[in-house]
Amino acid sequence: MASQGQTYKTIQELLPGSPDPPDQASSAGTIITWKQAHSPAALPPGLEYLSQLDQIIIHQQVELLQVILGTETCSKYEIKNHMGQRVYFAIEENGCFDRNFCSPLRAFTMRIMDNTGREVITVNRPLRCNSCWFPCYLQEVEVQSPPGTTVGYVVQKWDPLLPKFMIRNENNEDVLKIIGPYATCGCFGDVDFEVKSITDMSTIGKISKYWSGFVNNIFTNTANFGIQVPIDLDVKIKAVMIGACFLLDLMFFENSLDGL
Repeated sequence: MASQGQTYKTIQELLPGSPDPPDQASSAGTIITWKQAHSPAALPPGLEYLSQLDQIIIHQQVELLQVILGTETCSKYEIKNHMGQRVYFAIEENGCFDRNFCSPLRAFTMRIMDNTGREVITVNRPLRCNSCWFPCYLQEVEVQSPPGTTVGYVVQKWDPLLPKFMIRNENNEDVLKIIGPYATCGCFGDVDFEVKSITDMSTIGKISKYWSGFVNNIFTNTANFGIQVPIDLDVKIKAVMIGACFLLDLMFFENSLDGL
């Protein structure tokens, strides 16, 4: 377990700029809507542990049948803390037709469970377009916690050059913005999607696709992602960030060569 944890980067290494908090005088009049505003008793059940995390690792489990036959099976993921300890695990639900003929556009329901098997987060993705030529019907996911109670959305914004997404709260209000690079191929390195505040566009975190090696990326499409966010980010928004990570995985890294 210790050797696993050593492979993950610290937040100081991954976040751009100084790790020091922003100047309080310059932001005194700004309402920061992404900070935790709930008492521990009011948190959605099962998300209490997220309030202690500023780094979340998402590791896709390799399916032997998928590697041998080259077919798409329901994806399974482990969600870990920065030490490599499993916090949640996730299972994708959809039909065989969706997985094999609509991938990576496929609709899915991602069920995220804690270590006792209790479902704590549900991510729903409808079948939508993945092209800048269809600006009115772009990608969107809904995140629920507990299942049946919406806590936020991830909504793709039209842009001819850059991948752009909005993180929204349960009231469909913009909270954060995600901006990706011009090219998501990675070129034998990590691919970073910056998380920015709505008010001043300062970078407060990032979602990173970790490059895990040439052989691994050629023969499997296993995904390794890292989410770095402020520790005081609202746990509901942290749950939405996990949903955003699954969406980015399917949109940009689903095919085996995309991770290069």
